[in-house]
Amino acid sequence: MAPITPVLWFDLEGKEAVDFYVETFPNSRVLATSVYPESAPLPAGTWLTIDFELNGLRVQALNGGPGHPFTDAISLSTEVDGQAEVDRLWQAITGSGGEEGPCGWAKDRFGLWWQIVPKGMGKLLNDPDPGRASRAMNSMMQMKKIDLAAIEAAAAG
Repeated sequence: MAPITPVLWFDLEGKEAVDFYVETFPNSRVLATSVYPESAPLPAGTWLTIDFELNGLRVQALNGGPGHPFTDAISLSTEVDGQAEVDRLWQAITGSGGEEGPCGWAKDRFGLWWQIVPKGMGKLLNDPDPGRASRAMNSMMQMKKIDLAAIEAAAAG
């Protein structure tokens, strides 16, 4: 069986979104494209699908037309090295027409939600000391963009 490939449904901005994602996330590239033929639901030559790799994950963008917007019920999460990478991705996603959400969640200008998580976050939230874990969780719940140093300080008490 082939691996499962997530498909992201866009109205008509799939190519713009893929270009943004490939530029923003390391180890990403376009793999293949297809266009609508004559007598299709959208004008011939319009991008139909774009297969791409997003930091090692194979994904497909579909320009399927309106009526199927993204919701926060599905999102993509990435664990990154260090605060500088959290800051870079956060700025790329929110600074180009996106919006901040709580607890490290951000919505890009295409409507797709992302969670940008620094490595070490899971360890803090799952600390065997329930007091440390609780303080870490309470600190994170007050944030939009994750600040790992602030969460570590809160966990330490």
